[in-house]
Amino acid sequence: MSLPYAVGVVGALLVSLGVAWYTDSFSGEFRHQLRTRLLLGVPWGTAVVSAVVVGVYLFVQGGLVHWNDPVTLPYRAWSYLYPVGMLTAAFSHGGPGHLIGNLTGTLVLAPIVEYAWGHFPDRRQGQPFTSLRTNPYVRAFGIFPAVVLGIGLLTSLFALGPIIGFSGVVFAFAGFALVHYPFTTLIAVLGVQSVFSRTYRAVLDPVVTAGISGSGPSPPWWAEIAIQGHALGFLLGILVGIAVARGRDRGPNALRVWIAVIAFAVVQGMWAVYWFRGNGEFVLYQGVGLALVAALAMLVTVAVTASERPLTGSISRRKAATVVLIVALSAIAGPAVPTNSLTVADDGSPPVENAVTVEGYTVTYAENVRNRMIPAVDVSLFGEDTAVRTSGVIVVNRDRSIWTQAVSKNRLAYSGSATVRVGGVGWESTVEADRNGWSVDGGGAAYQVWLRPEDGESRHVFNSSASTADPQIRGKNVTVVPRPSGEFALRITSDGETVAERPLPESGESMTVDDLRIVRTGETLYAVADGTRVRIAERENG
Repeated sequence: MSLPYAVGVVGALLVSLGVAWYTDSFSGEFRHQLRTRLLLGVPWGTAVVSAVVVGVYLFVQGGLVHWNDPVTLPYRAWSYLYPVGMLTAAFSHGGPGHLIGNLTGTLVLAPIVEYAWGHFPDRRQGQPFTSLRTNPYVRAFGIFPAVVLGIGLLTSLFALGPIIGFSGVVFAFAGFALVHYPFTTLIAVLGVQSVFSRTYRAVLDPVVTAGISGSGPSPPWWAEIAIQGHALGFLLGILVGIAVARGRDRGPNALRVWIAVIAFAVVQGMWAVYWFRGNGEFVLYQGVGLALVAALAMLVTVAVTASERPLTGSISRRKAATVVLIVALSAIAGPAVPTNSLTVADDGSPPVENAVTVEGYTVTYAENVRNRMIPAVDVSLFGEDTAVRTSGVIVVNRDRSIWTQAVSKNRLAYSGSATVRVGGVGWESTVEADRNGWSVDGGGAAYQVWLRPEDGESRHVFNSSASTADPQIRGKNVTVVPRPSGEFALRITSDGETVAERPLPESGESMTVDDLRIVRTGETLYAVADGTRVRIAERENG
């Protein structure tokens, strides 16, 4: 980051805003309105909450030392049996991009919520400073942050899977704000948040030079959305917003609420209903998701704007819609209770001889094993089931109810190495995973995986199956064989019978087997016969 560039970017935005502010004839009235709702016109509660989130990242997760690679495993919502994870998950983040994304959402949406709620109570709530509940300082620095932290805890307790991040609370801010100021909220999300995000990137990297480059394997973007956690926070925010709005004299226009809710939900990917089939395969039900978004927009609109005329008996349209939203919230949150009550089964821990252990964590590599992040009870529905398989670097900690694929098989194959960061409150450590292998022409790959703990020696933990090259020379096939000793060998076969099996030659050397010569040039293996040279295999990540 260049300081002059950063000052120039921020300065240009501030000057632009200042000119617009003082040119606007209504700016004085707007400042007065802010002071009638907020203490000194400042959303202090938003500042307190943002400071808490940043503090957790810097000082609990170790982001102050490892900004780009904080400790995340112990701060996820793994199980009710691991309270530390449940208490910290909503306020922890997976990396700087995750943190900044949720912070910009908070800085854009939380002030709208704080303004709608108000530091100064309504007349029916009493006069300011007459009690703790009506004291503007208590409301700004105590009640608002406490309610936000409470909602964060709820998103941890009732989210499916080991969630991490403040996004559930950000969606709660959005739900509350949409109830009170639908179009203002929509403009804030679609425009102002983008300005904040782009400003951060421009300050961080004011000049970017880019070229054509490949990217590693990764899931589709919609498979990385915590859709259930987002929906949980959104409905919580809507219901709290409805409760606060019940005694207000004025409400938003019905069509504005509908447009704002459906636009926000579509833009934020709340239609992305998906399932994980295992081993890197996902299925997206976007038609079902979009229908659910439409139903949600309808219910929220009715619950916020409908009259109190009875729909049936003594229940009004508005109350009926609110009840349906509560039922929907219960249906979304309910499955998390049995799921989060589970612990890692005895067969979920890998054998110690094929793993590295660090302070209760067991790190290993395995392929096509049962994914213990998915509930242990097998359930089949719409052709999908919960008995999914996974491959990659696996981390298990039974004391913390942790079982996770920390690095996928495809990602490790692409990069050749990866770092797994484990830890707990007040400590952290790393385990390096390395894949060493040969890409065989037409036959896949033969490889080994090694793990090395911090300040420890590498341990060989996995061998793939042997891989045979497609080319056949003089009726013979060449197979690359990973050996248990951590080395590789070449197996020469003819008509299915093994002719010889010998260690790979060193770079620049060759060996002769029967009438076939194997030559290694750099990181490539060739088979040579009758003056013809055929490539057999090439070193991965060589």
